[in-house]
Amino acid sequence: MKQTMQGFFRLLKPYDYLIILLLIVGSFLPFVLFETQAQSQTGDRYAIVRINGQEVDRYNLEETTSLEKTYYPAKGQYNIVEISNGRIRVKEDNSPDQIAVKTGWIAKNGQTSICLPHKLVIEIKQSGAEDYLIY
Repeated sequence: MKQTMQGFFRLLKPYDYLIILLLIVGSFLPFVLFETQAQSQTGDRYAIVRINGQEVDRYNLEETTSLEKTYYPAKGQYNIVEISNGRIRVKEDNSPDQIAVKTGWIAKNGQTSICLPHKLVIEIKQSGAEDYLIY
């Protein structure tokens, strides 16, 4: 193992090290760009609740201090959604996998909480941000 690593390093030229370094630094570029874009957006954040692709509620997270609401997507299905201190979550539902409940609180622009069996999607949007529809 040690000999193969030494043989590998002997094959590298001086510019190969520069290329490897640039690739490593460049791999962090998307993270920096997306984080910068998220921080630059101003305006109110909204939580959009959709069931089966149709918007059923929209909450301003900056103004709504505390709220708990139960949704009934279909017969025998329920989702309890809770809003508190500028964040939202699916507190409880009766889906078998509990993915939306395990997702926990979401508060940042672009975050989603999805309950697939009930076709319920909660998405955080910033006012003035580009509009992408998540089904």
